[in-house]
Amino acid sequence: MSPGPMSLVVIAIVALIIFGPKKLPEFGKAVGSSLREFKNATKGLVDDDDEASKKEAAEQKDVK
Repeated sequence: MSPGPMSLVVIAIVALIIFGPKKLPEFGKAVGSSLREFKNATKGLVDDDDEASKKEAAEQKDVK
């Protein structure tokens, strides 16, 4: 279930009240960089899994 537009507006207003207008851009930048790092890390895990499965397939071909 994805959050609707009204939910996003409420979350934005609460964040504005809690952090204030001066800190909100810094907070958004930190969240964005964290998400970028997480995405890169998970991409690396998927790439590692692909390489491992390719190695296994190549080893099985060599054995046969």
